Amino acid sequence: MAAPRAVLAAEEGSSETAQILSDSAPGDCKRPQFGTRFLTDPRQVFQHNAWDNVEWSEEQEASAKRKVLENNQPLPPEKQEEYDNRANEFWNSFYTIHENRFFKDRHWLFTEFPELAPQCSLNNESQREVSDSDHSQQESLSHTDGDVPGSSATYRILEVGCGVGNTVFPILKTNNDSGLFVYCCDFSSTAVELVKTNPEYDPQRCFAFVHDLSDVEADYPVPEGTLDVIVLIFVLSALHPNKMQASIGRLARLLKPGGVMLLRDYGRYDMAQLRFKKGRCLSENFYVRGDGTRVYFFTQDELHEMFTEAGLEKMQNLVDRRLQVNRGKQLTMYRVWIQCKYRKARAQPLESHGQELGGDLPSLTVA
Repeated sequence: MAAPRAVLAAEEGSSETAQILSDSAPGDCKRPQFGTRFLTDPRQVFQHNAWDNVEWSEEQEASAKRKVLENNQPLPPEKQEEYDNRANEFWNSFYTIHENRFFKDRHWLFTEFPELAPQCSLNNESQREVSDSDHSQQESLSHTDGDVPGSSATYRILEVGCGVGNTVFPILKTNNDSGLFVYCCDFSSTAVELVKTNPEYDPQRCFAFVHDLSDVEADYPVPEGTLDVIVLIFVLSALHPNKMQASIGRLARLLKPGGVMLLRDYGRYDMAQLRFKKGRCLSENFYVRGDGTRVYFFTQDELHEMFTEAGLEKMQNLVDRRLQVNRGKQLTMYRVWIQCKYRKARAQPLESHGQELGGDLPSLTVA
């Protein structure tokens, strides 16, 4: 259920271009993180495709708030319920129409989220701090119902809302760790089928499955406490706001101690939000696109509250205010994205835990 990204010239924010950073070759580990190209001279705005950390003027921010207020009249409850009930239908239709032609592969992820390919380091140091010990020493999974996909893996990644694989396949190409296994799921059965029929899909290293993130009762193919990394790229925003907290809480339980959850999603007053016309608002900051898919626009505080409520610790929570430029058409586009990393607390050593309790822990025996 990977949501359309980066609106350029489409109607009502219903389709989007891929980010500028998506154009690099697989395995490119040297691209600088965002926040390194600043526009100091407005006359130079069309010299590059994008500028980082662009400061908004008070007038610009006030104008954005007015625009949102003008178009915040929600649709009738029956229409909102219809979009909720038919969400699966709308996403299947989206992927039936676009197949794998809509998004570009997200190779920029390895710069922003080195946890996805720990051996690809910008400073020649280990960037992975997501488990309590070296992953080569970790134990295999066990499951009473039989073998679990990736049961022998030592480094496990789950992408939720994988779409047609624009994150999964770059991970498999870039991360050559023999102990890697990637799980990926999407709300759309059409999208998952496109992943499985891709020539790059390797069932020895990847398992794709249909899953509704908002259904907290639905099982995942891995036990709780077994994942090193969970990836949410422009997917949480597609859920109904009332279902977000429970969904994050359910995912957090899948992480092992020290495991991380990575998120990048739409920020408040992003250009996509400002482009919505009247008749597209479902609730405050929550909209429906022309194709029936939905999108929410977050603040940093909202996401921080959700992650900490789920028991995770903040590693990163920042706003990426970017000015994208179409030099051919002389257009400027102000984007607002939020990027987060939150970690599950590391397990406390048994020795210190026993000392805190005032003595040695009793030994465990299995009957």
